[in-house]
Amino acid sequence: MSAPLLEIERLAISFPAEHGRVAVVDRVAFTVAPGETVALVGESGCGKSITALAVMRLVPKPGRIEPGSVIRFDGRDILPLPVTDMRNLRGGKIGMIFQEPMTSLNPVTTVGSQVEEAILLHARLPAREARKRVVEMFARVGIPDPEQRFDAYPHQLSGGLKQRVMIAMAMAMRPRLLICDEPTTALDATIRAQILDLIRDLAATTGTAVLIITHDFGVVNAVADRVCVMYAGQIVETGTREELLGRPRHPYTQGLLRSIPRPEARGGRLEEIPGAVPRPGQWPSGCRFHPRCPVAFARCPVEVPGETRVSPTQSAWCHLVEEARP
Repeated sequence: MSAPLLEIERLAISFPAEHGRVAVVDRVAFTVAPGETVALVGESGCGKSITALAVMRLVPKPGRIEPGSVIRFDGRDILPLPVTDMRNLRGGKIGMIFQEPMTSLNPVTTVGSQVEEAILLHARLPAREARKRVVEMFARVGIPDPEQRFDAYPHQLSGGLKQRVMIAMAMAMRPRLLICDEPTTALDATIRAQILDLIRDLAATTGTAVLIITHDFGVVNAVADRVCVMYAGQIVETGTREELLGRPRHPYTQGLLRSIPRPEARGGRLEEIPGAVPRPGQWPSGCRFHPRCPVAFARCPVEVPGETRVSPTQSAWCHLVEEARP
């Protein structure tokens, strides 16, 4: 195994509240290897997107990354880096596709100029060469008539084409790590499949590592090598795609998989996890999932579960899994 490209250790992110600060991400740890695609999965409000923003050091104020957190990229902790060094990493070695392309693009500037600007920020290229690279990237991500699309405004493009522009922008400097935050939100099924195929193919052909943020196990099945399941600001299960889709151990992961629409579901009804993700600052004691868990028992509201290694590549933070281990 090669050394991880991205290493996150003890990541904690907090925001101010009525009585002090409240953690929205709590001691999160995971890695992404070179060329690997890792999916960070969970319901809305679990802390996935803010974790991705932390990797870019873009946590919105008054939020802050707490002391003791470590985010290491290519062996170097990026949290102490000067702002100028971090700007060179963003868009250069680390690219990000944000959640909503409709609001991520400047409506009064042509899409080609926006991608060109991103290139010129990181590369000393003549304007003609920068434009040539944009057109090449547009062609690579499947934008038809790339020369003409360079001069199009965002409102002249469909949602799928806007998302391809965002992918071209993120990949323009051939980053070593690509972060995708819900990259198929608001896209229809056909365009969604095309975008996932594109991300998978770009990762395979360029060797770029991918961290993909999603609540959709269909996305996980399409692109992920490894999965981290997040609940209430914490990682609750990790494993390969095959392990988590084929034999999930944590009751939360099992609940997420049961909630996937299936044609054979009885009466066409979906199974759902009762209740909702608790708000930050109102985390339950013990295991944070226990108020919603169908198999919770006496230890769950009292003790915080530790890591139980199920296999060399799969772990769960669950008392039931721990007690079931031989």
